[in-house]
Amino acid sequence: MVGEHLGTLALFGGSPFTGNDVVDASLLQRRSGPVAVLPTADAFEQPQLLIESAQQWGQRLGVEIVPVMALTRAQSTDPNFVSLVDGVDMVWLVGDSPIHLRTALKDTPLWQSVQGVLSRDGVVAAVGASASAMCDPMTDPRGGAFTFGLGLVKGMAVLTESETWAEEQLQRAQHLSSDVPLIELPTGSAIVCDRARNTWERIGDITVHGEW
Repeated sequence: MVGEHLGTLALFGGSPFTGNDVVDASLLQRRSGPVAVLPTADAFEQPQLLIESAQQWGQRLGVEIVPVMALTRAQSTDPNFVSLVDGVDMVWLVGDSPIHLRTALKDTPLWQSVQGVLSRDGVVAAVGASASAMCDPMTDPRGGAFTFGLGLVKGMAVLTESETWAEEQLQRAQHLSSDVPLIELPTGSAIVCDRARNTWERIGDITVHGEW
């Protein structure tokens, strides 16, 4: 079940800016103009490396990149960062800590701006662990349990880069799929939602647990 906003939401299994060019190109054709890139979920890693990879991706696919280096909750209230997202119709969220992404963005002006992209019939894409944070419930990468997420998608969870998960973690997450559907998204796969029609396109090797 999707939320109240329209537009296109894409959730990728992994490999931001390197392994999804075909699907990325199809998403970029839906709107024109630059793409805002939020490496928020890599705040404690090397977010600048994601921006550098995004710049190379932008050169390959012919799109301008707008870095949005809002890495903390305080920065997610900064009107300068908010205005960057307000000025685009496409956003990519990347990085490996969905829990930090949720903490930094939830109920902030920057998160409202990301949702505003969908309200303008734009495109929001989230890759790898960042994709799991778009859902409520969210899969907790520390063990496979469910926790609350940002809620662009409600009543469904995704498990990204599933090929890297230990069997025990997979079983724990799969056990919870009796309550809500769980979508395994290995690297190279994606699900893309046309929110106006409330329909999902499946791309690649996807495993669905529960009724979806």
